[in-house]
Amino acid sequence: MPGFDWRAPAAYGYARSIPAAGFAWEYLRRDDAYRRDFQRMTRTPRHDTEARTAFTNRWGLRFRGGPGHARRSRIALLDARAST
Repeated sequence: MPGFDWRAPAAYGYARSIPAAGFAWEYLRRDDAYRRDFQRMTRTPRHDTEARTAFTNRWGLRFRGGPGHARRSRIALLDARAST
């Protein structure tokens, strides 16, 4: 969580200049259910595509880069854009 008072309007001055995906991420990362699901995903084997698909469908997120051997060696980053 942020190291500042998230309830203070001054803490969000930067929000006027971020894209829609970044703005959506500001809300999502504070959602307790999302945080629980994300922690569960960190403990799920990478090859469990069913669990990854359920996670991404529930939250409208996708993993950058897609599947593949080269991808397995890197940390999967979440993209805050909605899946299509």
